[in-house]
Amino acid sequence: MDVLVIGAGVGGLAVARSLLAAGHRVRIFERAESMRTGGAGLSIFSNGAAVLHDLGVSLDGAGGRFDRIDAMTSDGRLRLRSDMTHAEARYGFANKSVSRRVVLERLAERLPGDLIRFGTGCRSVTQDADRVTAVFDDGSTATGDLLVGADGHHSVVRRELWGDVPIRTAAFGTWQALSRIDIDLARTHVHLMITGREGACGLIPAGDGNLQWWFDVRWKPGDPRPAAPLAELRRRFGHWASPVPEVLAQASESDLDFFGHHWQKVRREWGKGRVTLVGDAAHLMPPTLGQGANQTFEDAWVLGRELAKGGDVAQRLRAYERARYKHVSLVSSLARRSPANWRIPPVIGRLFSETSQSGMLARFSNRLTAAAP
Repeated sequence: MDVLVIGAGVGGLAVARSLLAAGHRVRIFERAESMRTGGAGLSIFSNGAAVLHDLGVSLDGAGGRFDRIDAMTSDGRLRLRSDMTHAEARYGFANKSVSRRVVLERLAERLPGDLIRFGTGCRSVTQDADRVTAVFDDGSTATGDLLVGADGHHSVVRRELWGDVPIRTAAFGTWQALSRIDIDLARTHVHLMITGREGACGLIPAGDGNLQWWFDVRWKPGDPRPAAPLAELRRRFGHWASPVPEVLAQASESDLDFFGHHWQKVRREWGKGRVTLVGDAAHLMPPTLGQGANQTFEDAWVLGRELAKGGDVAQRLRAYERARYKHVSLVSSLARRSPANWRIPPVIGRLFSETSQSGMLARFSNRLTAAAP
C-alpha cells in the first residue's frame, strides 16, 4: 500500500519503520524545515524499548538506565520507592532516559534518504472510497491508500476528522533540560521524583554525566513567562534538600525549555475511513508518567500488526484503534491522576509504611506495562 504520514516526529518515524519493513511504500510530510531536535530527554520505559527493538532500533550506548524511582519530599524524606527492574525482567529491556535528538536519529537510521519532505505543512485532507489526498500549504497534493496523522498536539489531521476537539489544560507546566550536571546522582541508576508546596522536580541520570531534569510549577495559559526563568526556579526551589540546590547551581539558562501540560479525552475511534491518528494527535496526555513517547511507539507497532492482516483498509484501521483504546485510556487517566503528583499529608503518610507505599507504586507501574507487545 501507499501510505502518507503527516509529521516526522517519533510517531511518524516509528510508523514509517513499521510499515516499510512490511513492504509498504511510505512518504512523510513535515511542516518544519528540518528534523526537530528539541525537547530535552525522553523516558523510554521497557514497553517502549521493546517496541523499538522490534522495529530494529537499538538504544545500546544511548542515555542512562534507571532501575529505581524514589519519590521524595522537598525536605529529603522518602515517600515511595519503586523497583523498576521487574519490568526489565519481564520484557528484557531497561528503563532509560535518552535525548530526544538521539531517539530521532536512531529512528531515522537506514531509512530512505528521500522519505521525508520537509517544509510541507498539511492544510487539509479529503478521501473517497478508494484513496485519500493531503493538500499542503504550498498548494501541492499527495494521494495514497491511507493516511496517518502523526502531527502531534496541534494536529491538522485530527481537526480535519473531528473539528476543533477540546484540548484541556492541566494545572502544571514544566521547565525542563538535559545537561551535564556533576552530582553523584548522575552516576547512579536512580530516578528521583521530589514534590513540595512549591511544585515538583524530576531528576534522571541520562548517561555520560548528563542529567534529565525538570521542574513542574502551577501554570495556566496566558500566564506571563518569567524574564529570568532560572533565577525564578532558584528562588522557588533553591531551599529544597540536596541535590536540588546543586542542580540549580550548575544549570544554564540556555538549557531550559518550557511546555504547558494538556490532555484530551481519548476517543473510541480516532479516525474515519482511510485516515487514522497516532501519538499526541490521538491521545494527548500530561507527561507525569513519561509514557507519551512509549504509547506512541505502541501505536506504531499495533498499527503495523493490524495492516499486516490485509483486507479492507478502513476495517483494519478501526481494528487498530479498538485494540489501542482500552490501554491508552487507562494510561491517559493515570497520567492525569499520577501518584507523582500526590502530596501525602503527614497524617495519611503515617498510616502507610514505606514498604506499603513501595508496593502501591510498584503495582501502579505494573499496570503501565501490562499491555506492552
